[in-house]
Amino acid sequence: MNSNLQVPETLEEQDIGLCYDSRRSSLTISDTDISSSMSRPVSQVDTPCATHVSLKSSSSSRVTEVYQDRRITAHHLTLKSRTEPHLPSTTSGHMSTENETRTSSFVFPAEKVQNMQKWALSFVVVQFDLDLGPVVRAVHPPMYLSPSEKENIAFSSFPDSLQFEQGSEVHSFRIRVYPNSSGAPVDDIREKRRPQPLDGFMYGFSYFYQKRDPTSKRGYQQSSLVLLTRHQYPALYTSMISQVGPLFHNHGITMLETACHNIASWQIPSPGSAVELGFLGSVIHVELPFGPDSQQLAETSTFNERFNPTVHLLASSAPFDPPPIRAFEASLTHLWSLWECLVLCEPILVFGPSPSMTSQAVWWLRDLVRPVRLLVNPFFHATDTDVLAQIPLAADIRPYFTIQDKDHSLLVNKASPKAGLVIGVTNPFFEKSCAHWPHVLSVGRKPSQLRKETSTGPMPGWTTKTHRRHISKDRQLLKHLEKACAGQAAEQIEASLDIRRHFCTRTNAMLVPLNRYLNTLMPSPVERNAGKAHLKPFNPTDFFALLKKSPSALPFKSMSKQREFYDKWLRSPTFGLWLACQEEVIGAVLREKA
Repeated sequence: MNSNLQVPETLEEQDIGLCYDSRRSSLTISDTDISSSMSRPVSQVDTPCATHVSLKSSSSSRVTEVYQDRRITAHHLTLKSRTEPHLPSTTSGHMSTENETRTSSFVFPAEKVQNMQKWALSFVVVQFDLDLGPVVRAVHPPMYLSPSEKENIAFSSFPDSLQFEQGSEVHSFRIRVYPNSSGAPVDDIREKRRPQPLDGFMYGFSYFYQKRDPTSKRGYQQSSLVLLTRHQYPALYTSMISQVGPLFHNHGITMLETACHNIASWQIPSPGSAVELGFLGSVIHVELPFGPDSQQLAETSTFNERFNPTVHLLASSAPFDPPPIRAFEASLTHLWSLWECLVLCEPILVFGPSPSMTSQAVWWLRDLVRPVRLLVNPFFHATDTDVLAQIPLAADIRPYFTIQDKDHSLLVNKASPKAGLVIGVTNPFFEKSCAHWPHVLSVGRKPSQLRKETSTGPMPGWTTKTHRRHISKDRQLLKHLEKACAGQAAEQIEASLDIRRHFCTRTNAMLVPLNRYLNTLMPSPVERNAGKAHLKPFNPTDFFALLKKSPSALPFKSMSKQREFYDKWLRSPTFGLWLACQEEVIGAVLREKA
């Protein structure tokens, strides 16, 4: 593989993938809906999973449980047969013919490129080269990518630990955009067509596909289709790539051209709106968040009908297929410790058997610390109070992280991990290189005795070296979650929604004493008239005095635990960003009303 990193030979090249069975999972709430959604004709692509072959990876025994194939689009989309794209017939041909079909270009006007890039930057085709490893073969529509970005995207689009003989999987990743990293000319027209990142990162959503090929030395073909975007909308883009991926692999470039034209016709993204997006003959019903730190809940969604996960998408949430609770089944009793570590900006290593599981888990963890949007003070506009109710992301999250990532040496080294860093990994290399990390979450179902005896990676569960929980568990909810894990998919979806709702409520409760204290820092009318239209300085001593008088509604184990928790939060990077955000928004409103 083409990599500058010096890694053990046994880890340098590993076979790719994770075996999925041929059953279709569902995002439905009822088993009736589950069965009916399987009959929908969108993205009906057969990817039978053969028996496991011999694995090169040292973590081959890590996965004995087969997860369902993630074909979620058929469950999120309402068909409109009149707009169903024409699917050209496919014939079995030589690999070079297929490559030409998939990497050839199409005409796409500049104005449509600009419209499309408000939602998605480009589609990237990645194929495996026997000498170089994963390589970017095409970008549709054309967009400049630096050599390091191409390498990052190529390796991030492929699973790096396991393999199946034939099948597919969907995952996501987040890579840093370095300014002028390529030395490309400033007047490059393609560079001008590429919008600047919103947060310094680019997000990729990959559909990885593998099929048998007796003409290949490896015995199979491997390729990925990646959707690149600037937005943190995992539910939306996972749904999109899950639909276009199999269509592209079966029918070629025509499907990408159709998808690009569809996206270019969409209205400009409007924060907080619920929109219907036509895509490849179907309609995606999706609600966009007010901002990257805003929470979206089924109960507060703005659809014109009752929220139904078989039809509606909350863009910023993690994908619901398979039900997220399955990834946390072995750690259910530790969810409250996980939430505390996230709020207190502590680093967490998320280990899993596949990129699809780690990326879903990392997005899910990101979601748990978003509070519910609520009015803090009638003095402010609704948009202002939404900002006041947010907890900004002060850390770095990587849904799927590889040893080839350009940031590898920056994020994974012998030093203590950066505050709030959450990375999802599958390569067993990280188990040793991150042995000094304080918290490890290994996602997956509860392990069987067989897996305990054969697994070489960390067993599913939660391990911490430093954290001691401050807040009591909700044991009634815990029993409900444990029961749901043994139930049907519909129960597991409901339980997953319950987890989000519960921890969003706890995040709200955590902010209440802070917002209460902020009200005491508001300038009086006389001070505002005198030009002091800003908050008074935050004084920790005064805050703790008020907290002692009016405790938090959170079920802390003791008053000392409450003080310890808030003391840690006031010293975290998240608090600094949160306070700066409050001062900016409140100051702007005060100056406007002065």
